[in-house]
Amino acid sequence: MSRRTSAGILLYRVGSGGLEVLLGHPGGPAFRNRDHGHWSVPKGEVEGDEALEAVARREFEEETGHAVPEGPMLVLGDTVQKGGKLVVAWAVEGDLDPALAVSNTFEMEWPPRSGIRGTYAEIDRVAWFAPGEARLRIKEAQAVFIDRLEELLRRG
Repeated sequence: MSRRTSAGILLYRVGSGGLEVLLGHPGGPAFRNRDHGHWSVPKGEVEGDEALEAVARREFEEETGHAVPEGPMLVLGDTVQKGGKLVVAWAVEGDLDPALAVSNTFEMEWPPRSGIRGTYAEIDRVAWFAPGEARLRIKEAQAVFIDRLEELLRRG
């Protein structure tokens, strides 16, 4: 059985207030009023035999409008979401002004079966969160990436 796979980048920064991670909120009318449990690591689906790290870099740039910062990519491993999608992630230290993030778009019919098509941002906004708040916002299966990042940073 072939499983859908996505790859992504968890951007993080450490300041005077401690660790923060950058999460993206899904765009489109279906997610307009949904918050906790719906945010995600900026990521996208792997097509064919694409290299996972290359997909993660491409998708981060497409969904934030910014290239992945230079520096080490910390392996966060993978997790399987409720729908069966395998998500592979890396963490990279950097900074990004959420007000300057711009996502690529997609087209869909909304409301369903209405014949009306609209164009929507894949990620309608990004925001920085401390780990505790990030765990409340992120998709449940992806919270493990925050745990793994904290562990890697603790170990140095």
